[in-house]
Amino acid sequence: MGHKERRAYLDEIRSRYRKAHKLLKAKILDEFCNVCDYHRKHAIRLLGAPFRRIKAKLLKKRGSKSIYNKGIIIEPLTKIWLATNQMCSKKLKVALALWLPFYEAEYGKIPDEAKAKLLAISPATIDRLLKPSKIKYKHKRLCGTKPGSLLKNQIPIRTDNWDIKRPGFCEADTVAHCGNSLSGDFVWSLTLTDIFSAWTENRAIWGKGSGDVVDKIKDIETKLPFELLGFDCDNGSELLNYNLIRYFSDRPKARMIQFTRSRPYHKDDNAHVEQKNWTHVRQLFGYDRFSNKALVPLMNDAYSNECSLLHNYFCPTMKLVTKERINSKYYKKYDFPQTPYHRLLACEHITDEAKQKLTKIYNTLNPFTLRKRIENKLRVIYKTNNLT
Repeated sequence: MGHKERRAYLDEIRSRYRKAHKLLKAKILDEFCNVCDYHRKHAIRLLGAPFRRIKAKLLKKRGSKSIYNKGIIIEPLTKIWLATNQMCSKKLKVALALWLPFYEAEYGKIPDEAKAKLLAISPATIDRLLKPSKIKYKHKRLCGTKPGSLLKNQIPIRTDNWDIKRPGFCEADTVAHCGNSLSGDFVWSLTLTDIFSAWTENRAIWGKGSGDVVDKIKDIETKLPFELLGFDCDNGSELLNYNLIRYFSDRPKARMIQFTRSRPYHKDDNAHVEQKNWTHVRQLFGYDRFSNKALVPLMNDAYSNECSLLHNYFCPTMKLVTKERINSKYYKKYDFPQTPYHRLLACEHITDEAKQKLTKIYNTLNPFTLRKRIENKLRVIYKTNNLT
């Protein structure tokens, strides 16, 4: 029975209940509880209370009146949320200010009242408004890291704390596009993340050959807006190899790179890049198996162009500032969400020339256009993958 039906039924029996004798009241009360599924004490209060009080109880919604007109703001909010790969509310609040001007250019002008409310909206309200649209994903996960024990003694475990107040110290990892089986050959994604700015670059490789890995790292290094100072990876054989050691060691002393590895079976040692494996790789390509070698140039085209520009210029990230354990609970504090681009602009270790170059690129971009190009390239990639 719905809310309105219960109220109508209550109005019908209230007068009869009040005029009835004790035995009849008990029968009416039993009937009312059975029909409306009320607790007996609650039903007695409803039947015995004044009409105005009952009406207020049944109709009045608790809490302050909502100031958000869902019909006006829910459409732009949902479209921006989907375009940012379902970004969390705390980061989405910052992203709204970056994406709204481009949204108006793409979909038409938003009323000033709706725009002001979108810019002032809180993360909790974003979660509440987007609750009907949220989607839950369940995936099977496989680990493709096989230990490279031969070179473990030559590549030290990182025990000192890097100077993460400046860009250049990066973590690296690989992601297997193997589907449900690690057998055979398939495409891997290489991810490199700067700890300070969260600037992230991805490249696709066929298999785990050390030569291809080094070539892709060289390509990434030429595209970074800062100088590479440190390189930390897990214990996979694709990264612990002689080719990579020579690439980092055969350099002038002024350009030497600190090459370290994480502790075996401690994924938290590379927490920054592990998180990017999800937001930059899995959210884009999922867990399908890519066993067609022709996919590598197509994926690299998307990775090095639209994906890099979208994530680094328009997707804010949060950095952990403090982590404290009190009794059995951990209390974490994060800084204000910023895009990697804005973190680099505020960094004193980036030259003015590099900042001007970044700003020049930023002024030519539209995140919705980048998102559409990514979707078009994904269609080609999945179509090519289905040909195998």
